[in-house]
Amino acid sequence: MSADWRDERIAELEAELSARDVRVAQLEGQVAALTKQVAELLEIVGRNSRNSHLPPSTDPPGTRGGQGTGKGKPGQRKRGGQPGHGGSHRVLLPPEQVDEVVDFYPSHCEGCARALPKVPDSSPKRFQQTEMPPVRPHTKEWRCHEVGCPSCGHRTRAPYDAAQIPASAFGPRLMALIALVTGVYHLSRRKTTDLLWELCGVRLSLGALSMIEARVSDALEPAVAEAWKRVGDGAVKHTDGTSWVQAGAVRALWTIATKAATVFKILADNSKKTLEPLYGSLRGILVSDRAKALNFWAMERRQICWAHLLRKFVSFSERAGPAGDIGRELLEYTGVVFDYWHDYRDGKLARATFVAWMAALGPKLEAALERAVAAKIDGLSGSCADMLEHRQALWTFADNADVEPTNNHAEREIRAFVLWRKRSYGTQSDRGNVFAERVMTVAHTARKQNKNVLAFLTACCRARAGSASRPSLFVPDAAVAT
Repeated sequence: MSADWRDERIAELEAELSARDVRVAQLEGQVAALTKQVAELLEIVGRNSRNSHLPPSTDPPGTRGGQGTGKGKPGQRKRGGQPGHGGSHRVLLPPEQVDEVVDFYPSHCEGCARALPKVPDSSPKRFQQTEMPPVRPHTKEWRCHEVGCPSCGHRTRAPYDAAQIPASAFGPRLMALIALVTGVYHLSRRKTTDLLWELCGVRLSLGALSMIEARVSDALEPAVAEAWKRVGDGAVKHTDGTSWVQAGAVRALWTIATKAATVFKILADNSKKTLEPLYGSLRGILVSDRAKALNFWAMERRQICWAHLLRKFVSFSERAGPAGDIGRELLEYTGVVFDYWHDYRDGKLARATFVAWMAALGPKLEAALERAVAAKIDGLSGSCADMLEHRQALWTFADNADVEPTNNHAEREIRAFVLWRKRSYGTQSDRGNVFAERVMTVAHTARKQNKNVLAFLTACCRARAGSASRPSLFVPDAAVAT
């Protein structure tokens, strides 16, 4: 039986349909891949300090508003002091701190026009103006004279006395000032030399400035060791890390901060092997983000930063579909966490009530995280699973009154270093790293102890020169010379 031409045509059409189905499947796969890629790119473009780890300084204009509350919209409030703000007024210095007094007395009585004597008033009306006198450096010179003997004519020069003649051409306070300007206020070395000449009349080369930084760094070593010990003994520690650059190579910068002290350290990398020795005996509670390199610290003695979780949930909530729904649910629970915390911190909520409410809220939020894991959504479920791996460290702040739910303390401390890195592109040597670590450690800790940083740096330089005893960061200011 001969083949029917219609059967052949049907076979041709079926083959065309099969090829078309394959092409459609390929196109659908490409569309799905492109859709996913566009969503990822939009998420990257939309990252800011509200929904990621990026610092606020990276936010473009118009993205610095509140967390979805509309507080940052223009026109919501005027600039400057708000209604009810008490204002700020300059307070007059006490009489004992005034350097010069000009007295005015009335010449005649307003009642009878009789001449009045100049009798001081116990409470005169006072006006003050503070002025900065010209800064003139004080240079001291030691001279070793050569004297001829009247008997034999031999000339003898006075020997060099290392006990009285300083080894450095720069005094302790000048060295401390240079370290303050470069290491604390982060002015460039070249601008520092310009400032010293224009403000103080001191000429200094870049090489001499670098040498001074090294000497100040040595002088600060005992105080830095003292700060590290105080941090190690702290019951609650906040820690955070960022990148640092040394001669173009990427390094790691970490801080550990307590209420009493802050220390900094520049390391080769962020690995667990490198970080763990930094934390000593692992005493106390560690507040941090979810960095895996910190997993050497027992999870039951950690507190994960809820500000980081909040930003992550914000990024989830900005997605479309189920991911956005899950993100908004987690964001709502997190808002309640912070409402409870703020009310407790502000004294509006008793400790027992706060603990009870958090105990009821915790399982609900964890259940939402478990549903997110079960949803198997790319870029969301894995992150939520990691949060659940830190389950024991989510609620430490509810069980311990000395622990905060965020790591804002460490982030604020390391912020100055981040800005320094952006302006200076890091350091050029290991010696530069040590100077940066030490001077920032001393400055941040001294401020926590209500100390004048310049005065303390000066005291350290004097101690190094042997003209004063070694100062302590943790004793009253009376022991620190100015």
